[in-house]
Amino acid sequence: MGQSTPATAYDALLLVSFGGPEGPDEVLPFLANVLRGRNVPRERMLEVAEHYQHFGGVSPINAQNRALIAALQNEFATAGLELPIYFGNRNWHPLLPETLRQMRADGIQRAIAFFTSAFSSYSGCRQYRENIAAAQAEVGEGAPQIDKLRAFFNHPGFIYPMIERTRAALLQIEPPRTAEANLLFTAHSIPLAMAQNCQYETHFREASRLVAEGVGHANWRLVYQSRSGPPSQPWLEPDVGDVLAEIAAAGCSRDVVVVPIGFISDHMEVLYDLDEEAKHTAEKLGLKLVRAGTVGTHPRFVRMIRELVEERLTDSPNRLALGSLGPSHDVCPADCCQYEPRRSAQP
Repeated sequence: MGQSTPATAYDALLLVSFGGPEGPDEVLPFLANVLRGRNVPRERMLEVAEHYQHFGGVSPINAQNRALIAALQNEFATAGLELPIYFGNRNWHPLLPETLRQMRADGIQRAIAFFTSAFSSYSGCRQYRENIAAAQAEVGEGAPQIDKLRAFFNHPGFIYPMIERTRAALLQIEPPRTAEANLLFTAHSIPLAMAQNCQYETHFREASRLVAEGVGHANWRLVYQSRSGPPSQPWLEPDVGDVLAEIAAAGCSRDVVVVPIGFISDHMEVLYDLDEEAKHTAEKLGLKLVRAGTVGTHPRFVRMIRELVEERLTDSPNRLALGSLGPSHDVCPADCCQYEPRRSAQP
């Protein structure tokens, strides 16, 4: 997937996401797509299927992405940015090949893509680029060229809304106990083989540090959630459940604020893994758990996406970034975010 398009040549925005079932009959086919090529026992797949059935077999992620697209359409119209917005998923309808076919039919030749992942990783960036390349090959001649926007983990349009969400959650702790509350930033765990070849942990830590400093809270740490690999495969730790047990055993503060900074909307891995499982664990341990909101359709976050697009539409962009790491690259290096060192280079 090339990145050589002139700055003024884009004629659409493509929002690229994970996808999710929108009815009970779609749950198992969706999970089969997610797990294709992975050595995951069927028992585990059925266990995850129950998570979706708990919510009527509907993942909220597609509806949340459609809400984001609607907010973006209003933002673009207000700013005079005339770009149609398309929506394509990795694992469920609208699938990327379907979307690229529609874009070709509509005469779209070059689009800029927004990935719904703030941090760089194989699954959050490179795999999406591979998915797009595979969709282009499937569509064939006339498939639009797709470039990607940069990672936004330290963009003020992401950090400031997360500061606001975190501050609102901390306010739910009684004032005498607020300063001692445990602030846990969560992100999806990934295999160590993946983490060792990308900036996922670095981006996660930097975004969390910026938010913690923004709310003026010193008692914070990074934790992980939603692990899905076999026990024999090492993944990033510690797990949020294990840390809740540590906090309870320490006997200091009984208040916990969980900030799902690794997710941009309240989809299944937030609603079930945190609001159900983690909250139930906290209750059993005698802890009070408050979960902060995600950015969702926060106006500043929506404006951030427009700003990222406008960066690529000018030869002298204002590349906003907070902290010490600076703005991420526009063009991914050939060896960026490989799953493991021996994996051959992809787009």
